[in-house]
Amino acid sequence: MKKKMLFVYNPRSGKGQIRGKLADILDVFVKGGCEVIVHPTQGPGDAYRVVQEYRDQVDLVVCCGGDGTLDEAAAGIMKQEPRLPLGYIPAGSTNDFAGSLGLSKNMVEAAREIMQGQYFACDMGNFNGRTFVYIAAFGLFTDVSYETDQGLKNALGHFAYLLEAGKRLFNVPTYRLKITSDERCLEGDFIYGMITNARSVGGIKNITGNRIELNDGLFEVTLVHPPKNPLELNEIILSLLSPNDNKSKLIKDFRTNRIEIQAAEEIAWTLDGEAGGTHKNVRISIQKEALNLLVNPEKTRQK
Repeated sequence: MKKKMLFVYNPRSGKGQIRGKLADILDVFVKGGCEVIVHPTQGPGDAYRVVQEYRDQVDLVVCCGGDGTLDEAAAGIMKQEPRLPLGYIPAGSTNDFAGSLGLSKNMVEAAREIMQGQYFACDMGNFNGRTFVYIAAFGLFTDVSYETDQGLKNALGHFAYLLEAGKRLFNVPTYRLKITSDERCLEGDFIYGMITNARSVGGIKNITGNRIELNDGLFEVTLVHPPKNPLELNEIILSLLSPNDNKSKLIKDFRTNRIEIQAAEEIAWTLDGEAGGTHKNVRISIQKEALNLLVNPEKTRQK
């Protein structure tokens, strides 16, 4: 008996690159024994909505797009029990989570890996009751990685990020925060924070540290104190980009399964690279092995 698949794709992701691959992708799915319902997203929130609409009619969901499309599809699946398995074909510009999972950048090959793949039970995040896949972040560097030109990144390496961040150094919002987890309690001024479950953020590998496991029930927390001058900013960026775990004294990093952050003012957050609203108080927790992803296990395993 054929499996029923809901295939949701964002026709605008990655400059619309799926348009030339769609027929080949669908051919892979049909030859793999699937009856496919195809839905191009019509705008923000549509992937979440359509997953909810078809959840009782299909056996699995596959989404194609950027991190935002993945976030919506995963959130739709997390609302139901039992949860449908999810396949992901990356088509955006950054695709951090795809990089963490070792998914192919070739869209047709990624479709084949879904058909031949095995289930990988991945941790998921909860942010004030809202699901996120791999990162919740606030502050100065929240969009630096995404806004820095890729050609500049390729040519100049860490200096490209320094240039982008340096534009904002003297206009840096500083937040007075109280941060509580089972492991520690911190209070102080911070310009940036990220709570992650990923091996890559903003296209930068190992920025969250080494030996990252996506199913260990722990977040990697990175918090950055304000620099006093460009030299300290350089120290912060070099430390973040370094593959080793010896971080600057201006950076606090640790692992936890839950964290609460209290601020004196509303702070804008991003979730999986998309706007996450403004909040004074946030509670973030991890849901261990909450979502079954169809992946190539050899690529997903931490090297």
